[in-house]
Amino acid sequence: MKNFEIPTFESETGNYHTFCPITCVAWLYQKIEDSFFLVIGTKTCGYFLQNALGVMIFAEPRYAMAELEEGDISAQLNYHEELKKFCLQIKNDRNPSIIIWIGTCTTEIIKMDLEVLAAMAHRCPEYKNSELRQEPTNKIDNSFQIKINNSSNNNFISERIELPKSKLVLFGSLPSSVASQSNLELKRQSILVLGWLPSQRYNELPSLGEGIYVFALNERENQIWKAIQDYTQIIKGKSIFFMGDNLLEISLARFLIRCGMVVYEIGIPYMDKQYQAPELLFSQQNCKKMNTPLPPIVEKPDNYSQVQRMHELKPHLAITGMDHANPLEARNINTKLSVEFTFAQIHGFSNVQDILELVTRPLRCRSCIISDFQSLSKQTNKMNSI
Repeated sequence: MKNFEIPTFESETGNYHTFCPITCVAWLYQKIEDSFFLVIGTKTCGYFLQNALGVMIFAEPRYAMAELEEGDISAQLNYHEELKKFCLQIKNDRNPSIIIWIGTCTTEIIKMDLEVLAAMAHRCPEYKNSELRQEPTNKIDNSFQIKINNSSNNNFISERIELPKSKLVLFGSLPSSVASQSNLELKRQSILVLGWLPSQRYNELPSLGEGIYVFALNERENQIWKAIQDYTQIIKGKSIFFMGDNLLEISLARFLIRCGMVVYEIGIPYMDKQYQAPELLFSQQNCKKMNTPLPPIVEKPDNYSQVQRMHELKPHLAITGMDHANPLEARNINTKLSVEFTFAQIHGFSNVQDILELVTRPLRCRSCIISDFQSLSKQTNKMNSI
């Protein structure tokens, strides 16, 4: 019996988080153009940040690393004065509108209260016309939730904008090109985009209020579905398995179900039911519309158990991390790296084709290989018969 109503949630003993939260700097420092991010941690954090972002120091990016030393950890040094010195140097060199301190595991372990330090430093006259904020990386989702819930009480937005009757605020550190495409697409549908969070300039953060609604016109939706018909024909009826790596799994699964695919399992490193509630509701509606059962959602999936389940289910495609791609290919399972969805511009109406291009590419490659092999076999048999 097909289940359209209640999603099945399971929790295993696999990876809880796959990316260190300080990777948020990679997106945020490029999006908020008048900001500066100061990560406070150890050499390991610095190496990770340097390798992950791939930006050389001489490029002078808008982020830096405040490296903790033995004296800081043993409380022999006054790290408040050291951080204050760093921030004054940043302000003199760059003059950003906001300086954001990013805490790490080490600052939590040694109980370094960055929030109090930021409040003390902010009282200094040297920080006039500049903001100083701190964000912890532990429970970073919860800290964002608190900021959103308390947004109506925030006093750091300099000027409140009068909200028109119809308004929309979009969340996400997307490239400017994708944001512009989304703005134009929604404008065609008579939906006014009030702003983006985060915005390109800190002082242009939009105000949040009640009555924010999003809707799409069926006529435009039909045009989009017709434009991607060639792709949907390839994946219609094909099965897919998400191993869980980048927190985009539920959104991608929901869209691919609507395209006609069968999702065997949705693995996800961390499941926040409050954030994902609209996606889950939309997924239920899509499953009911496509007459497909809701796939089970597995948090912190155990990779060994997943491989066993894939061996039994034999999906046409697996979305996986880089460490499992080659072993699965050796088992004759098509794979697509989840990191490609993280860095590809897949957001917005205009980029729907890019998602399907990523999904269909391994399927098309396998079809070409099989076709070439069959053609070669026929030629070989023909030559042998001659």
